Amino acid sequence: MSTAPPPPLTHTELADRVRLATTRLARRLRQRAESGLSPSLGAALATIDRHGPLTPSELAERERVQRPTATRIIARLEEDGLLVRAAHPDDRRSCRVAASDAGRVLVQESRERKTAYLARALEHVSAEDQATLDRAAAILERILEEEGRG
Repeated sequence: MSTAPPPPLTHTELADRVRLATTRLARRLRQRAESGLSPSLGAALATIDRHGPLTPSELAERERVQRPTATRIIARLEEDGLLVRAAHPDDRRSCRVAASDAGRVLVQESRERKTAYLARALEHVSAEDQATLDRAAAILERILEEEGRG
């Protein structure tokens, strides 16, 4: 006796499933980062490392926070020696921040720990499921790129 496949998920049901899985994965990866930073500080430092040097306003825009929040984050990261601040070349009233050597090392080590955690987990996943995850990652990247343009 064969059973019929389950009906396809609605867009809302699929969105809920993807949201829950990605949220749980993101939380697990943050736990594996072992950077000692809060999620918001870690994300801001990674953004500055990847896209810097940035002004506080540019960081606020990229992190989707208010400028005063970005300013507080910058102050904390600078206090911890993870950022360096320099005068803006075109505007003396503004500054730009970049990851310090210590900040770059922290971000790199954090990325390596998260990647290693996920690589170990993927060792136990079939080649077919790995290919499915690769396609899913490409789809998620495309969704994020399209959303970023809109």
